[in-house]
Amino acid sequence: MSIEKWNERYRAGEQLFDTPSPLVTRFVADLAPGVALDLACGPGRNALFLAERGWRVTAVDGSPIAIAKLRRRYGDFDARVADLERGEFRIEPDSYDLVCCCYYLQRDLFPQMKIGIRTGGMAIVIVLLAGVGTPTRVSPGELRAYFAGWNVLHYREQEVAELVAVR
Repeated sequence: MSIEKWNERYRAGEQLFDTPSPLVTRFVADLAPGVALDLACGPGRNALFLAERGWRVTAVDGSPIAIAKLRRRYGDFDARVADLERGEFRIEPDSYDLVCCCYYLQRDLFPQMKIGIRTGGMAIVIVLLAGVGTPTRVSPGELRAYFAGWNVLHYREQEVAELVAVR
């Protein structure tokens, strides 16, 4: 979906969830706060949850409407408007203790995410699952393959593919 379509949805009050992803809350609960990156954050439900628990969070989304909503809710926040598909945000190597990417699929981001996570750091990824040949969704086993060699703490495939892995 284009950024303009997302802007329209956010203006209409759609996709404005207040609660963080249950996968994020479950796996972050026992972690000491560190530096986190929330990719395709939307209005920031996961980013806000992390920040409220002491994490230093960088939240990135292509929608200026979503980022404005996040800033209004939290104020002083490292929230950035950047089109990920155009490479407007660069993930620096070994910079994050946690990278979240929930309900967004951009296959060429996986190598960047992995490089950006410090040793011992965690990736939490949720993407839509589909059959083979559906480009906007992952095929069965595809998400797990991107993190081959990592310590996978959680992996599930139903309507979505969920992965929690430690570098």
